[in-house]
Amino acid sequence: MASFFSDFGLMWYLEELNKKEFMKFKEALKQEMVQYGLQQIPWTEVKKASREDLANLLVKHYEEKKAWDMTFRIFQNIDRKDLSERAAREIAGHSKMYQAHLKKKLSQDWSRKFNIPIQEFLKQKFTLDECIRFEQLFTPKATEKQPHTVVLRGVSGIGKTLMMAKLTLAWSDGQVFQNKFSYIFSLCCHDIKPLKTASLADLISREWPSPSAPIVEIVSEPEKLLFIIDSLEALNCDLAEPELELCDNWMEKRPVNILLSSLLRRKILPESSLLITATPETFDKLEDRIHYTEMKIMMGFDESSRKMYFEGLFQDKNRAQEVFRLVRENEQVFNICQVPLLCWLVATCLKNEMEKGGDPASICRRATSVYTTFILNLFIPKSAQNPSKKSQNLFLGLCSLAAEGMWTDKFAFNQEDLGKNGIVTSDISTLLNMRIFLKSKDSKNMYTFLHPSVQEFCAAMFYLVKSHSDHHSKDVQGIEALLLTFLKKVRVQWIFVGCFIFGLLHKSEQEKLEMFFGYQLSQEVKQKLCESLEKISADEELREQVDDMKLFYCLFEMEDEAFVMQTMSFLQQIKFVAKDYSDLIVASYCLKYCSTLKTISFSTQDILQEEREHSYLEKLLICWQDVCSVLVSCQQMQILQVKDTYLDESAFLVLYTHLQHPSCTPHILEVNNVSFSCDNHLFFELLNQKQSLRHLDLSLTSLSRSDVKVLCDMLNQDECNIEKLLVAGCQLSPDDCKNFASILISSKKLTHLNVACNSLDKGIHLLCKALCHPDCVLKNLVLANCSLSEKCWDYLSDVLKRNKTLTHLDISSNDVKDKGLKVLCKALSLPDSVLKSLFLRRCLITTSGCQDLAEVLSINQNLRSLQISNNKLQDAGVKLLCDAIKQPNCHLENIGLEGCELTGACCEDLASIFSQNKTLWAINLRQNALDRRGLAMLCEAVKHHRCTLHVLGLRITDFDKETQELLLAEEEKNPYLTIVSSAKAEGMGEKGKACQSHKLRWAGAPSPGARWPSSLAETVDLGIGERSCLSTMVESDYESPITPREKNSIPKLFEMFLHGVQACEGTRLSPKAAYGWPRPIEVATSKPKLWKLQGIFSRSRRYSLHPSSSSDCPL
Repeated sequence: MASFFSDFGLMWYLEELNKKEFMKFKEALKQEMVQYGLQQIPWTEVKKASREDLANLLVKHYEEKKAWDMTFRIFQNIDRKDLSERAAREIAGHSKMYQAHLKKKLSQDWSRKFNIPIQEFLKQKFTLDECIRFEQLFTPKATEKQPHTVVLRGVSGIGKTLMMAKLTLAWSDGQVFQNKFSYIFSLCCHDIKPLKTASLADLISREWPSPSAPIVEIVSEPEKLLFIIDSLEALNCDLAEPELELCDNWMEKRPVNILLSSLLRRKILPESSLLITATPETFDKLEDRIHYTEMKIMMGFDESSRKMYFEGLFQDKNRAQEVFRLVRENEQVFNICQVPLLCWLVATCLKNEMEKGGDPASICRRATSVYTTFILNLFIPKSAQNPSKKSQNLFLGLCSLAAEGMWTDKFAFNQEDLGKNGIVTSDISTLLNMRIFLKSKDSKNMYTFLHPSVQEFCAAMFYLVKSHSDHHSKDVQGIEALLLTFLKKVRVQWIFVGCFIFGLLHKSEQEKLEMFFGYQLSQEVKQKLCESLEKISADEELREQVDDMKLFYCLFEMEDEAFVMQTMSFLQQIKFVAKDYSDLIVASYCLKYCSTLKTISFSTQDILQEEREHSYLEKLLICWQDVCSVLVSCQQMQILQVKDTYLDESAFLVLYTHLQHPSCTPHILEVNNVSFSCDNHLFFELLNQKQSLRHLDLSLTSLSRSDVKVLCDMLNQDECNIEKLLVAGCQLSPDDCKNFASILISSKKLTHLNVACNSLDKGIHLLCKALCHPDCVLKNLVLANCSLSEKCWDYLSDVLKRNKTLTHLDISSNDVKDKGLKVLCKALSLPDSVLKSLFLRRCLITTSGCQDLAEVLSINQNLRSLQISNNKLQDAGVKLLCDAIKQPNCHLENIGLEGCELTGACCEDLASIFSQNKTLWAINLRQNALDRRGLAMLCEAVKHHRCTLHVLGLRITDFDKETQELLLAEEEKNPYLTIVSSAKAEGMGEKGKACQSHKLRWAGAPSPGARWPSSLAETVDLGIGERSCLSTMVESDYESPITPREKNSIPKLFEMFLHGVQACEGTRLSPKAAYGWPRPIEVATSKPKLWKLQGIFSRSRRYSLHPSSSSDCPL
């Protein structure tokens, strides 16, 4: 390509112009230079230039590519479009050859891959609508500048791969993307996975028609490349590799998961476009890690298509309608029929059963019942009642193969795999004729199950007839491990296997299996499942990792009232998201058996606001009634969270009725991003009746002026006991500040107020005036991302001078700047300042502002926590802060310096405060360019006998291997140090993100001889988006519970308390007498976690754990 972009190539095309056209070209060139602001070529030179001279001038003054682009435009303007098209064809020679190869290859593979006769394929013409839909996938939006990443989401077997083949075929046939993409490369994850290592050049070359692909030419214009990443779920990756491990070199060989991650995370060829296909489970897992510009959902068969399919299979139209009605009444079976292949499976199963005189209604009972009937019947000859011994053994071999595949992420098998599981060569044709087996789409010598769900069913069957210890493969684990893996959604391709195991334990399915095998199956599996669920429920750490909707589906398939009741009695907290009617049915089935819940969190999205026919809505409301019934049946419920939910009037009244019940007495109510299609006043009046309520979070729920007035009237009532109010991101206006101001003066109970993510600038003076009132008792105020202007800092300065109760202030994500900080620091420097915690993240503070902060730190003896992350403090600013922190009057315990543009040069200053400050407990240094030398200095400093530091925020994976080893070794050796590296800090106050407030509670012990932090056992209200380390206030966002190392020291245990305290069983943790520390720490925890702690502390020489005399709930 580079050789084509030359003055000679340009001259050759200019020679094609006649004299008149050549003059027109020169005139047009003159206009082009002016219009596009290009470097001017003197007109005298252009005017007298020959064709060769002009080509030289163009290439001399502009780079070759730009010269050609200009030439193409001019050819268009002077009506010589034919020349630009011919040049494009010359340049795109390789591209055209590749397109022709791709068309031929797809034509040859079509019949084998998609079971569509080749004649139909060759006759196929893409409609205009199809081509438009393909083009629209990559049509840029007006404001969009980034390269396209399009995600196509759909369940397995819905037709995503077929659609990708169609798209590629349309491109190779010249019908779409002709000016957008020079090359399209399809990377199927099933094919790539066995490669282990490869470079992107290797993957491109696999698709090329000849042994040597022109890689340099292909990647020279990355913006003209489209990579299709098909079946992403096959890699079972999490895209969580550290940045340092990713590659940006398309020639470099790397493990395929690293290579694909580099492509998906835009490290390699970032200008290229991506089209990714994935199952919903994979997409949900990776959604936060793939920055996509467009997401499309493949729905498969709609209702009319499903009905048409049934009518086509049954010759008797009345019978077809009867059967379809049965399917339609079971939402789970009906949903399965979205997938064309599974629609065939269901319809065929019911047709065959009816022909034998069976009852189709019993088969439609549950999804498991359909699969059991269909698959077992495949192994029973039509003329027989039972299978032969050979058929039984063949089925058992198939189940063994399926189980091995599930545990090894294998969904295509060769003859060796089959042989290991007792399936001989002669059996293969039998299985293919049954259509339970198919030849693999991608290899002649590989075989797959009819559909992944059929493999999952056979794998589930394995556990009912065999023990994992009987399997030849050590990869196959026990049923307890399978259940936990399924419920935790660790393997995204496990969609049904857990549900099938439970479903197969139903009485009717057991009878089918007993008839098939000729003996009664053991009930040991049922007992093991029950014990496993009890164990999971007792382990709070495991409970938080379990997807409750998965558990609901398992229990629903089993349909055993006694078992469901027993399982639900184990649970004290439930969290689920119902995304469709099927989810709501399943959740309602389980929740009506609940009686012991203390916490419930749920979202029903827009299910209860959909416009459907009356009969459908009636069924929906019955399910909703069952969900809401848990608010009455669980009389110990303390926490109720309703999130991302849209309720019409009928649905709201159902919720209202249950909330109104005297048995419903929550302490904490969170109603986040909830929309009521009715008068909100009814909701606020209801809150006024709930005297048990202490904490009300309405964040992201839109509140009108009248809503705010009613809310504040409610807060003003003597009966109202709310202490903590969060209204972050509620679209409040400055005028609303007047109502909140009146509450700050009148209420003697409200101590926490979070109004983050609202534009309140012009109303802040009203809040500040109220905060200065002597009757105000507020302790915590969050004003993050409130669009505060310069004049607001004077108002807040007055508050800091006059208010004697406010201990925490968060003004993050406002333009405080150094000037505003100076105003606030004057107030904080006063001797009677009472503020203990100040959050200033993303406030445009620079090195200059650190001088004022340093003065505060050297004087103010009350300030304990300072969060100034994501400001341009730089090394010079941190030096000023460190000098102040070393002063004897500084009692700072926690400082956040994440993302402050620090380098290794500041580590000497930081190290000095570790040994000289007697109170510093935690420091966050993540997202700074610290080097190994500097970190070695810090590690040496924490060894100092006077060092009180217990928590160091550093993302270990940001560093090279040698530095990682240094940090891990130091953490291992030092029993008092924990390096918080697995957390991801989340930006404060970004609109549209979840606004949450979390409690902090110190839970740790200092090293011998050091004193306790004075903020011990204080509750601190964090700003919007803040998720902080419970014991240290290090800004952190933990997505799942952290398992601490079982070391005999409290600092290593603080992470066990990170996720808020859900129950109120108290414990008192105190040092043993030999260490003589001054006072114990109260720790609130649940019983399961308490048992775990007791086990750890029973081995401790330094600490003991006792029941607490306090019964106060920390929440």
